[in-house]
Amino acid sequence: MLYNAYELQRAMLGGAAAWASVGAELLSNPIFPAGQIGLGPVIASALDVFAHAATPRGKPDFDIETVSVDGQTHNVTEAIVQHRPFGNLLRFTHDGLPGNAPRVLIVAPMSGHYATLLRGTVARMMERAQVFITDWADAKMVPLEAGHFDLDDYIDYIIGFLEHIGPNTHMIAVCQPSVPSLAATAVMAQGGHSCRPATLTMMGGPIDTREAPTNVNDVAMQRSLAWFEHTVIARVPLAYPGAGRKVYPGFLQLAGFMSMNFGSHLESHYAMFKHLVEGDGESANATKAFYEEYRSVCDMTAEFYLQTVEHVFQRHSLPNGEFVHRGRAIDLGSIKDTALLAVEGERDDISGIGQTKAALHFATGLSEDRKRYFLAPDVGHYGIFNGGKWRSLIAPVVEDWIARHEPSKPQVLALA
Repeated sequence: MLYNAYELQRAMLGGAAAWASVGAELLSNPIFPAGQIGLGPVIASALDVFAHAATPRGKPDFDIETVSVDGQTHNVTEAIVQHRPFGNLLRFTHDGLPGNAPRVLIVAPMSGHYATLLRGTVARMMERAQVFITDWADAKMVPLEAGHFDLDDYIDYIIGFLEHIGPNTHMIAVCQPSVPSLAATAVMAQGGHSCRPATLTMMGGPIDTREAPTNVNDVAMQRSLAWFEHTVIARVPLAYPGAGRKVYPGFLQLAGFMSMNFGSHLESHYAMFKHLVEGDGESANATKAFYEEYRSVCDMTAEFYLQTVEHVFQRHSLPNGEFVHRGRAIDLGSIKDTALLAVEGERDDISGIGQTKAALHFATGLSEDRKRYFLAPDVGHYGIFNGGKWRSLIAPVVEDWIARHEPSKPQVLALA
């Protein structure tokens, strides 16, 4: 019923948004003089803000066509190099990359947003590296016959992607996947896998949520696992390929994030409204671009979501040494040659300070020269991997870490 009620509301708001958009365009058109005087600009701006907020959204495109390196512009090639039911592996390259450019796997969050949330991460890292990214599927679009997808499967997917790319790959995990990426690294280290990552960079990840718990952590701790299962899990409606699949809907995840900072979101939309009234389209479009991505949400499988709540936020299985993969205990101490970089934001209100850094403490088998911690000053959660401070402050740290641990390679074009 929950999902069906949402679909009905979405259909109603979609129609209202379409009419509001038509009204805003009409009032803003120079051929309609009445819209340029009196309350016309105010009404047009209000309709525009409503239309943008209520318009249904699908999966965005990465839309990275060129990249600029050292003053030279290069054409970008995007390709699906591995297709799997619950997520594809994408590769981004450009014609200016040397043959021995590092290979970087970016593990995107499976937390309600599409991998395109990391568009800025990909664009910055691909300046000097061949970049791969996990493009997780919207669970409501995956038919039931494809099976289930849980934490074990997530870890298997990461390992499979690393095997496809090949040895000496550098891995960057943004937020939620820091836990399964660290676990996958340990699993591969325990097995002596030749494709274990050369480096693992964890950015704003909930490795140990007992450190500086945030509102996200508090909510997970205040409710039982049964409460989450009975309250926020729904079945996909018949209109989608994944009809009948139990999921944690993306619209609930979005509602949760919006409610955490509801005041700031209202202020952002009010500022957008004022910019539109004043004719400052550039500032208004910048806000629109952020929310265009922020509101594009997808579903995740119920089993993956519930296991994440249980093992990451309630039982703290990985830091407690109780996390298992396919029935085998995961030993973080087995990581002996994958260099670890932990990046945190000083103003992160989703993953508190110390949660990601904890990974360095638990990697007891790794020498200190293969560990590094970087606290980005005055940076919030999304600023860790996107925006000006990511590009100018954090990305150079990540690139330096990769360069320090990049093995020598022959000058040949790598197209794994």
